[in-house]
Amino acid sequence: MALSKAPYKGTRDFFPEQMRLRNYIFSKMAEVSELFAYEPYDGPMIEELDLYRAKSGEELINDQVYNFVDRGDREVAIRPEMTPTVARMVAQIHREVAKPLRWYAIPNLMRYEKPQKGRLREFWQYNGDIFGAPEGLGELECLQLAVGILKSFGANEKHFEILINDRKMVDTIFTEVLKLDPEAAAALYKIVDRSKKVPAEKTKEDAKKILISDEKTEFFTNYLALTNVADLSNLIVKYNSVSIAEMGIQDNPLYKLSLRIQEAGLSPYIKYDPTIVRGLDYYTGLVFEIFDKHPDNRRAIAGGGAFANLLAIFGEQPLPGIGFGMGEVPLTDFLKAHGLLPDTTKQHIDILIAYENVAQEKSALDIAQSMRNQKIKVEVYLGESKPKKVFSYTDKKQPHFVLLLGDEVQLKNLKTKETHKMALADVDNMINVIKGSR
Repeated sequence: MALSKAPYKGTRDFFPEQMRLRNYIFSKMAEVSELFAYEPYDGPMIEELDLYRAKSGEELINDQVYNFVDRGDREVAIRPEMTPTVARMVAQIHREVAKPLRWYAIPNLMRYEKPQKGRLREFWQYNGDIFGAPEGLGELECLQLAVGILKSFGANEKHFEILINDRKMVDTIFTEVLKLDPEAAAALYKIVDRSKKVPAEKTKEDAKKILISDEKTEFFTNYLALTNVADLSNLIVKYNSVSIAEMGIQDNPLYKLSLRIQEAGLSPYIKYDPTIVRGLDYYTGLVFEIFDKHPDNRRAIAGGGAFANLLAIFGEQPLPGIGFGMGEVPLTDFLKAHGLLPDTTKQHIDILIAYENVAQEKSALDIAQSMRNQKIKVEVYLGESKPKKVFSYTDKKQPHFVLLLGDEVQLKNLKTKETHKMALADVDNMINVIKGSR
């Protein structure tokens, strides 16, 4: 039986055309990250399964991890996310290095889940993290970095929005305002996390089973409908009949961050949304998700949050950190939906060099090498060929220039149709013409 030519379900083959697009996206991510002084890192494709048991959600461990027992009887997993790996790496060195640590990576990840639009089993995901920054400032910079990456593709506030919340604020509301015990609070967290995926009446019914009273349920329903932090203060004061100062709400990091967001000019991109809590247990402060505003692609394209206790499983003291992940699959869908992708269907070649007879072969190869030494991308048409055949080939490859070595030497700009007649030895002039057209 012949083997299938198709890749494993939920994975992709990256032919040169797809690689051109992927490399373009990755280069933008790396460029912006390094403008913010973030450094690249990477880790192993396989980690001990206990690393994810300690710090990832139950759904990830039970349903999505590719795990197996290796030949040494160790339980291992192909990495489904990068945050536990970066925490493990930071735990090794954070005592000896200057802080904050600013790191980024674009790792290859795998999760066993149903392939669908914007979600595959194998994918690449940008991760940007900062460790050891003062409270509020690391959060602000992380949001600036996320906005900066999307703006580098030409996106603006009409294309995306960042919805933020704070787990400390949610904890305050659940324990101090609604007076819930830890078990009830955990159950209500799950209701909030899925509230945008089910009808509002269903959310209200489920919440009432936990909150019992109509008064608490009404408060909770009004809370989920909020769109700014100031209204949250008013809602709490009205419900509790206490002042904002008595509740200590103004000391919550979310309020302070909201002011910094305004001062940094990020307000057009960022909005408070109490339904954003994110399911992973390691988030302890700010949480956020970046949503596409396109009506045909209304979904999250990135998400992240603050974590203070990630190093505890390694026996380390808490170290504040915040980071986010941006998958290349939903990002690509976002860029396509808004027409923000360049044309990557053709390979970028500065010049194609062709010769009409074998006696010119060495000259063609020598000229090509001289141009490559000057960072010019050169393709040599291998084998002697007539101009008609060469130009038929250029229609498919579309280089910027063609250099024809025949009875005379012609350098033709295929975009402007301008032709330069040159001497065979005049390589420097050829290079100047090519570079001058960039």
